Amino acid sequence: MSGTFVGMPAFPRAAREAVGNTTLRGNLRHATHTIRDKRARAVAELDDWAALREAGKQIKDHTLRHLDRYLVQVEEAVTAAGGTVHWAADADEANDIVARLVEETGESEVVKVKSMATQEIGLNEALQARGIHAYETDLAELIVQLGKDRPSHILVPAIHRNRGEIRDIFRSEMGEWGRPAPENLTDTPAELAEAARLHLREKFLRAKVGISGANFVVAETGTLVVVESEGNGRMCLTLPETLISVVGIEKIVPRWRDLEVFLQTLPRSSTAERMNPYTSMWTGTTDGDGPRTFHLVLLDNGRTDTLADEVGRQALRCIRCSACLNVCPVYERAGGHAYGSVYPGPIGAILSPQLRGTGSEIDASLPYASSLCGACYEVCPVAIDIPEVLVHLRERVVQGGPAVRGGNRVVLRPAKGHAAERAAMRAAQWAFTRPGALRTGQRLASRTRRLHPRTLPGPGRAWSGTRDLPAVPAEPFRDWWQRTHGGKGEAK
Repeated sequence: MSGTFVGMPAFPRAAREAVGNTTLRGNLRHATHTIRDKRARAVAELDDWAALREAGKQIKDHTLRHLDRYLVQVEEAVTAAGGTVHWAADADEANDIVARLVEETGESEVVKVKSMATQEIGLNEALQARGIHAYETDLAELIVQLGKDRPSHILVPAIHRNRGEIRDIFRSEMGEWGRPAPENLTDTPAELAEAARLHLREKFLRAKVGISGANFVVAETGTLVVVESEGNGRMCLTLPETLISVVGIEKIVPRWRDLEVFLQTLPRSSTAERMNPYTSMWTGTTDGDGPRTFHLVLLDNGRTDTLADEVGRQALRCIRCSACLNVCPVYERAGGHAYGSVYPGPIGAILSPQLRGTGSEIDASLPYASSLCGACYEVCPVAIDIPEVLVHLRERVVQGGPAVRGGNRVVLRPAKGHAAERAAMRAAQWAFTRPGALRTGQRLASRTRRLHPRTLPGPGRAWSGTRDLPAVPAEPFRDWWQRTHGGKGEAK
């Protein structure tokens, strides 16, 4: 992945600073609770939600198991429909391909549909370095771009901003990017939306090159699908003469009929709508309709490495609905910036360390950015067991071990700073495999329980700094069973 966010402090330090920002916490609490409640009502309308969820999981798992075949099928279908397919192994290669394609048109400006993949690779910065100006057209992305900010939510990148802050950004920054905001602009939503609409309309009508991602790519037809709520995507996808779409290889679905499942689960899980107001689909190029030239850039950038992990690969099912963020108690309090990635929240805590590896301080800390409450799994429309992957990645961080990086099998070294945790886990393993030692330790702990501190000393303070140690019972369960049942059933 791009190194744009790497170099930030580890999650605990970044989150501690964010938690102290009362304005941020208020914005997040209001927004996430509102979206969460609306989503719950939208999902409750479907009696077959559980079946749709399982169907989405099965479709995604099937595609990932046969991804090599479906990728070839996508290339053949897109090419037959008049498009051109490019393969990008990493962010640098993808950025170079896109920049070269734009340069070949002779243009120096592009308009963009909201795209997590292009944020992941740092495309805007790469284009800027080559003299190409990329303009975000999604309202929330526009706010982030004008504010020289970073996205903090998958669905609502500017969720950390309130209306007053947005008004101030529009007033001070819009003029440098194009049409300025009205002098008397207020913070009412209608006025803010109108200011953005007028500002963007000039760019839509002038742009010759559009850049997008895709929510889905249908292998059997080569059709790309973008769902959105504002109409800016439809403008970017139809008005420019050249369209370049950067899409992660995991976005493929095998058949057209598979869209039936995801076009029900995605809008309800993301925007709490029965269907998205704008669902745009295109297959290659057509004379007299839409862009004359279409390029599809298929992006790996760590996805093949993730696919090699039997536990972690389920993260590639993600359809970027953001439902997990809106129910996560950690995200609600820390916000998205603390995750150091364009993928914040629970899904980011398992996706970023797999795409980027756990070599950096921030990535090694992300698997711990969770209470393991399981709320994220309960709302995931493709049943990603995020707690399972978090525990799996924690083991990788602490113990190291075999993994695949850059397509090569490697043995990862344990991350720094986990020696005490590693020693504790090894001691627990030793005790749990020796019943006699475990029984002795339990009895000793019970008999000395009045002497136990409420917090741990040394490295243990990191765990007990915000919680009391659980009280040790007066006697171990084994002794209680022996006393009350005379040992009956113990051998069994």
